[in-house]
Amino acid sequence: MRTGSIAALICAGLAALAIAGCGDDGESSSTPTAESESSESAAAGKVGDAKTTLDVSETDYELDPADPTVKSGTVTINATNDGKVTHSLEVESEEAGIEEELPNDLAPGDSGKLTAELPPGTYEWYCPIADHAELGMEGELTVK
Repeated sequence: MRTGSIAALICAGLAALAIAGCGDDGESSSTPTAESESSESAAAGKVGDAKTTLDVSETDYELDPADPTVKSGTVTINATNDGKVTHSLEVESEEAGIEEELPNDLAPGDSGKLTAELPPGTYEWYCPIADHAELGMEGELTVK
């Protein structure tokens, strides 16, 4: 065989392999690679950009949960008034200099959202309306 013929055969064989490799056999792999896991993590947020959502039910007269723990960073509290009277929610820490409250009081059946940047620490959270906190609508929010 001539050198040109051998080279042509090798190229043809490589082309056939490349075309066969491009076909779809109907099966797919769902196992993520380290590279795809790394890009998924990057897309979810940078380290330190922790975002936490906490749901709380306010009833007459308690918070459920009363003493939750969340990660530090941006914390969004979704409060729902499952009681029969108007409620609200306030989170504060004198030590951290933070005092955040729902923008509006919640009538029975209403929901509201309070979002705050919370560094690690212990926060009081309670219903600031009348004597609701003294009646049991208070707790301790731990941020780690």
